[in-house]
Amino acid sequence: MDYSKKHEISVYLTEEQLNQRIAEIGAQITERFKGESVYLVCILKGSIFFTTELAKRIALPMTIDFISASSYGAQTHSSGVVNIKKDLEQSIEGENVIVVEDIVDSGNTLSRLMQLFESRNPKTLTICTLLDKPDRRVVENLQVDYTGFVIPDKFVVGFGLDYDQRYRNLPYIGFVEDAD
Repeated sequence: MDYSKKHEISVYLTEEQLNQRIAEIGAQITERFKGESVYLVCILKGSIFFTTELAKRIALPMTIDFISASSYGAQTHSSGVVNIKKDLEQSIEGENVIVVEDIVDSGNTLSRLMQLFESRNPKTLTICTLLDKPDRRVVENLQVDYTGFVIPDKFVVGFGLDYDQRYRNLPYIGFVEDAD
């Protein structure tokens, strides 16, 4: 991996825009599950920034757990093969599970994870994504319940999203102009 190469990144969503929309989603989730608890499932690594910011804005008792699944590797497009590297540590049976994803594009990874979670008998199972790229969707009938932003079919980084493990720490979402 050539860490010396710098990529041209243009800001698409500012930190302020992200924070405002995440607060709105947190309020929607708080209202929907009023009087109950929620179980956030953070899909590592990309969703960690979004999950922590979202959790701060949900005014309900909650559990947070993590799963690691990947279909990208060092590529800028999904390989179509989903690899689960780390599973949940606790049971989700009877829980209001909210699967928190950084970006939904092809839907392959999320579709496989939703089948896995459904088999574990949660009370409810919903999807919350920061970014949705519907032009790349290959999985039909994938219901996203909470969407931060619908974006065009361009490669993005920042706020947890990476390009070969780089740029996760950018406080904004940007397009990589020269991604191969």
